[in-house]
Amino acid sequence: MQLKSVFITLFSAFLTFSILISEPLKAQTSFKLPDLGTSALQALPLEKEQAIGAVMMMQIRGSSPVVSDPVLDEYLTTIGRKLVASASDVRFPFSFFWINNPEINAFAFYGGHVGVHTGLIAQSDNESQFASVLGHEIAHVTQRHLARRIQQQQDNSALTIAGMIAGILATVVSPDAGLAIISANQTQAAFSQLTHSRSAEQEADRIGMQTLNNAGFDPYASSEFLTKLAAQIRYKYKPPAFLLTHPLPESRVSDVRLRAQQFDKRQLPDSLNFNLAKSRAIARYQYEPVAAENLFRKLLRENSFYNTAALNYGLGISLLDQKKLAEAAPILNELLASDPKNLFYIDTYTDLLIAQEKAADAVKYLAPLHQNRPNNQVITLNYANAAIEAKQYDVAERILKSFLLEKPNHNLGKQLITDTFKKQDNLAAYHEANADVYVQYGAYLKAADEVQKALNFVKPEELNKQQRLKALLTQYRQMQKELARL
Repeated sequence: MQLKSVFITLFSAFLTFSILISEPLKAQTSFKLPDLGTSALQALPLEKEQAIGAVMMMQIRGSSPVVSDPVLDEYLTTIGRKLVASASDVRFPFSFFWINNPEINAFAFYGGHVGVHTGLIAQSDNESQFASVLGHEIAHVTQRHLARRIQQQQDNSALTIAGMIAGILATVVSPDAGLAIISANQTQAAFSQLTHSRSAEQEADRIGMQTLNNAGFDPYASSEFLTKLAAQIRYKYKPPAFLLTHPLPESRVSDVRLRAQQFDKRQLPDSLNFNLAKSRAIARYQYEPVAAENLFRKLLRENSFYNTAALNYGLGISLLDQKKLAEAAPILNELLASDPKNLFYIDTYTDLLIAQEKAADAVKYLAPLHQNRPNNQVITLNYANAAIEAKQYDVAERILKSFLLEKPNHNLGKQLITDTFKKQDNLAAYHEANADVYVQYGAYLKAADEVQKALNFVKPEELNKQQRLKALLTQYRQMQKELARL
């Protein structure tokens, strides 16, 4: 499924952070890792950490290339949940999302949000390596390393702490930009808060490796991945983005290697889903379609890379994205025939049918799949998108309303139902749904404007709808005030 990301600029971001943490914080002079986050609770209660994380997530959605890709989301969430279920000291639910960036990087911040660059999976050799980075980031959250930085901050002024959080936000998404912000506006002491300390990295390595092992992955993958990053430092002038916020002294690689020896080495079978996700990331986000096609053809000729089916899948996507439908069709049809329940294949086959102007056929194909798996986001969102393309708007509206009852905060689902209402020329519903999309970005004033527009299309006799929208208008305006008082 292919949909363009929505980018909305929030004009009050850094001011919001200043207000968020303006109350005095108690500082400590030591960074005591064995406390397992208990001391950090004194400076930043879990409720406030989640509130800050929610606002940061809104800002990332509005200012960064967050990927709206149901298949990759499904894969990432599956791996993330498997790791969280095997982690200790989990205090709140985690959420995982993709950033469209070719650099090797991942980051975690307040409230259990974990962002992953598409470049990470594109350059990981196997699923355990990919999972090792997620486990490391989960450990940063469970051990509350970011919260401890606030407690460690000696200058309690709101401006300094707000600047630190703004720098973290910029740096986790774009490390070079974050470094520029810090060098221009903060002291070296503030910059030191931006990167994880050596002791925090050691703890995240240790706990992350334990989580990795508990979840059934190969614990030796952690050292393999760090060794790979260390090799890139030797051969590149610019270090990988991951190392700008996760320092890698030589001792860290050897420490991780030694720590892995306490576990048994796991020889795991090749993961098809990992390889398919990797091919999808390469084809859709790492390369332009022509370059991706050339790469996959080369790898298939050499027969020296990962899973052949995954290579053909990547080739099929690259051809599809170039509108070479006659070449893409036999590849994608054969893959689907080999594994009819595979979500990667179902998604791309739907894209193929729509590209062939057979959206009605896509609806017929997806209807029984949706009946069997009504809550699966890949099938449901493809079904809705195909129904929109087939101009079956009532079908799209019905399945999206049901889906959003189950997943009320699903941003792509909200965008699709907004498109549905617009296609139906249901302007009252369109503006109300569009307001809900703006809420995902924390743009409550814009959301209020959309509700006001919705009121203009409500009939005079629709008194209940008028009252509901007026109440929503009041709510959004109040939420803007509450956001400033978090």
